[in-house]
Amino acid sequence: MAYTVIWYGRQGIVDKQTFDAERTAKDYATSMFPTRKGDDGIVSVEVRKDDGAVVFSHAEN
Repeated sequence: MAYTVIWYGRQGIVDKQTFDAERTAKDYATSMFPTRKGDDGIVSVEVRKDDGAVVFSHAEN
């Protein structure tokens, strides 16, 4: 099953990346959030399964 990390800015989706494992996708989203927030203006991130179900989300103001 594939998991998609979706990065959101104030205007909507900024970037998407696909991973093979849920844990890898979550770890990547968590570790990269501060960098992406500063560099790209990211305000939230989600990890979704193939069927669209959200398995992880994180947001900061």
